[in-house]
Amino acid sequence: MCTNGVERFPSPFHPSKRRQRSKKCKVQVTGLTCRRSGYEEMKGKDMELKNLKLYLENQSIVEENEKLRKKASLLHQENQALMSEFEKKFPRLGRLSITLLLHNTSKM
Repeated sequence: MCTNGVERFPSPFHPSKRRQRSKKCKVQVTGLTCRRSGYEEMKGKDMELKNLKLYLENQSIVEENEKLRKKASLLHQENQALMSEFEKKFPRLGRLSITLLLHNTSKM
């Protein structure tokens, strides 16, 4: 292309219609793989710590559950003994009547 005798070339500052493919960078960064594995190691230790905390919390819940189970068993035995005493004092009432009577008096 010529204009007034001056040949024009595409300007490097203006994009031309035909784009060139960018060349791939051949530089490799080896330090990033070490940082990544360090991060993953830290993340793994963080997960282990959370797992340990959850395990200890679970053990505490299991122990508390066992204490409550024993307490419930003792209360059940005590209830059975009291019901037996009550039946001895009021032999004419059946167990169902005693249960209903006790239930109604506890509401008052």
